[in-house]
Amino acid sequence: MLDQIHWLAVVTVLGVLEQAYFFLQVIYARRLFGISPPKISGPPEFERIFRAQVNSSEYFPIFLALLWQAGLFFHQGLAAALGLLYLYARYCYFMGYKASSSERLAPIYFSAGVLWILIAVSALGILHFFLSHYVGLNILQLLTA
Repeated sequence: MLDQIHWLAVVTVLGVLEQAYFFLQVIYARRLFGISPPKISGPPEFERIFRAQVNSSEYFPIFLALLWQAGLFFHQGLAAALGLLYLYARYCYFMGYKASSSERLAPIYFSAGVLWILIAVSALGILHFFLSHYVGLNILQLLTA
């Protein structure tokens, strides 16, 4: 069983570490700009860092659910590769947003595209499972025949 999920686990840990890095960036920005919690407003430089971290945190549960579904029901390697692309895009998004609000756009569109691919792969994998398990119809055999 573990050989079927180890790459998913690696990408999950990398994602958690990335989230921790984003959290630390907000802490450092709070100190730099003298903004104590619970305040969330301040100079634009702080607000961009704060929003980048919050936006990334909001999408993280969606990413994790799709990563694991795609990996378990479709293909672990493909899901892990897509997960790494997503994490890289999120890092680029964070760094771009930190620099300027307009520099976040290309990475956010790319990361959204990766999420849509994960949705499609997850749905295909789940559909294949249900059809083969409950109906006895193996789509992969039909496609390769």
